[in-house]
Amino acid sequence: MEAMHHQKKEPVIDFPRLWAALVRRKTTYFKVIPTVILIVWIISLGLPNYYKCTIQLAPEDNKGGSASTLAMLASSFGVNIGGGSQSSDAITVMLYPDLLNSVEFKASLLKIKIQRPTDKTPMSYYDYLKNEQKETWWISAKEGLMNILFGKEDQKKESLSINPFELTPEQYGIFGMINSKIKCVISRSVASQQTLVTIEVTDQDSHVAVLLADSVKEHFQECITDYKTEKARRDLEFTEKLYKDAKMNYERARQLYADYMDTNHDVILENVRQKQTDLENDMQLLYNNYNALSTQLLAAKVRVQEETPAFTTLQAATVPLWPSGPNRSRLVILFTIAALFFTTIWVLYDENEIKHLLGISDKTEE
Repeated sequence: MEAMHHQKKEPVIDFPRLWAALVRRKTTYFKVIPTVILIVWIISLGLPNYYKCTIQLAPEDNKGGSASTLAMLASSFGVNIGGGSQSSDAITVMLYPDLLNSVEFKASLLKIKIQRPTDKTPMSYYDYLKNEQKETWWISAKEGLMNILFGKEDQKKESLSINPFELTPEQYGIFGMINSKIKCVISRSVASQQTLVTIEVTDQDSHVAVLLADSVKEHFQECITDYKTEKARRDLEFTEKLYKDAKMNYERARQLYADYMDTNHDVILENVRQKQTDLENDMQLLYNNYNALSTQLLAAKVRVQEETPAFTTLQAATVPLWPSGPNRSRLVILFTIAALFFTTIWVLYDENEIKHLLGISDKTEE
């Protein structure tokens, strides 16, 4: 019975005792918290503002209604382009972010002309990233000190001809800046089965962010269009070449037949008639070939249009009115909370109250 009545005492946290320990060290808080707020605020003021511009695109499925419409149009001319066939693209929608992150795509952006409202002449995006980016005050101070101590290094003019196979260290740095500034996100709605492509561009200047976002959209659409229509365009070029050759051969044969008939109009010899028949047969064969290639040329042109992807712009680029960051107030609040937490831990440790806070009673205390 005594064992049943004997219960192990559970540790109880004495909050008044902990509060009294913290009050005794209130001067520590008066020193730490204002100091942290001041330091974080000074550091946050050194962070340059940045703006974000977002564009949303909806890629349309050109294998549906538009393709069937083109197939019907071609069939009216006696051309079968197989509008119902399905495509097996190597670059799907989910690979679009990797496409924007490729070295070739980023290299194509470096020649974009940038001109802010305060600029008198435009500059390339490469020069803008290299020379017009604002640094934090401590990095600027470090660079200024290094220039004073060791002298300013002569900057060599970099060529915009970039070899993706072998980049210079400066080009690696520029490409790293592009990676942090341009983002592509793919989202797909399960209910509507609609895919959205979101392109987000971040820059220190609001007008540059808009200009770059619109240029990225144009380059992106051109890249996808070139890829999806590459085979169709090659087929079209080859068919056009055959068509031109067939037309030239037919016109030559027709002219030869006409000249021969004019020359031997009144001649009734059998060998002349045989030659006339041979020329007429050759002209007819070349005409049939020319006519067939004319039909194939029409089919090739329709195929290029069929393979051309379409993008609907759901959200166009707009100049942002307010900076997207940095959120200096949030930084100050987060660091203040962290300072309060660690200061409290240190005060309780210095006052030997950590064990009591954790509910661990000393053996000497009963």
